Amino acid sequence: MKICILGLGVIGTTYGYAFQKAGHQVEHLVRENKKQDVSLKLDITILDGRYDNKGEEKTDIYTVKLAKPDTSYDFIFLSVASGRIKDAIETLSKNNVTGSLVLFCNFWNRREEIEEMTGNYKYIIGFPTAGGNMMGQKLNCVLFDHIMLESEEKAMISNYKDLEGLLKSADIKTEIPYDMVEWIWIHMAINAGVTSTAAREGNIDDPKQLAIDLMKDSRALAIAVKSIRETVKVVKARGVNLGLYKNELLPYRVPSAIAGIIMKQMFSGNELTSRIMTLHNDINDIMYTCRSIYKTGKEKKLDLPLFYSNMDKIFRQLDSDS
Repeated sequence: MKICILGLGVIGTTYGYAFQKAGHQVEHLVRENKKQDVSLKLDITILDGRYDNKGEEKTDIYTVKLAKPDTSYDFIFLSVASGRIKDAIETLSKNNVTGSLVLFCNFWNRREEIEEMTGNYKYIIGFPTAGGNMMGQKLNCVLFDHIMLESEEKAMISNYKDLEGLLKSADIKTEIPYDMVEWIWIHMAINAGVTSTAAREGNIDDPKQLAIDLMKDSRALAIAVKSIRETVKVVKARGVNLGLYKNELLPYRVPSAIAGIIMKQMFSGNELTSRIMTLHNDINDIMYTCRSIYKTGKEKKLDLPLFYSNMDKIFRQLDSDS
């Protein structure tokens, strides 16, 4: 199949690599003023969880091929911050790049707002289970064996089966929640609870070290569980029936002290999960999630004392640094 990846970000490039290795034509659409900075060969270091639940360490070379304007693709993968979705769609439109759009984005928006941002593009919402960081010509990433994906009934694209085939060819399974928009909100709420706990002393300058320290501390993980119980109330306040997401929320209904011990054991025994925790260090993306939950919680006058207290310390630290 013919695949377009918007930009050369971590998520898009990780999946672009997987699709290219599976024999598909993968091209990256890059803004004209950034093409001179693009490295056409990237060194890939990947912890690949598709064939071993402990992950396989691999190194490889990824050949970057650039997309040209006026080109039609089977699928366009878009993984950008929520506030940049509209600009990304405009970039596709200006270049007359067409195809079924796969949104791999964190967003606190409602579905109607997503539809407005995507304009004339038919789209489907998914969520990657991958992560990492890129420094110069080197991509260090983690890839799990599945992604989250909208059901065919709720998707707006006509080539859903082709997407399933693309993912299967790259040995990537799909998990389908009740509703992808609501699932992403819950995912963001969980992440906000974890992040606010990891940085509860007010320091968020080194997300990698914060993640390492958190994963080793069962007491801190127990606090994170308590914070998550607060943050998911924000999702419920938006009208989401949390009973439809029992599997996602079950780990946080266990007594917090026990949950903390279990989570510590999980991180110590699961390199895939612990690695992705330490590689995700985009502070802007992290803070987008936390600010979204915080703002909505305040607007709805929800009682979230632990989460608010931790976030207020973080805000004060960020303000003092600016």
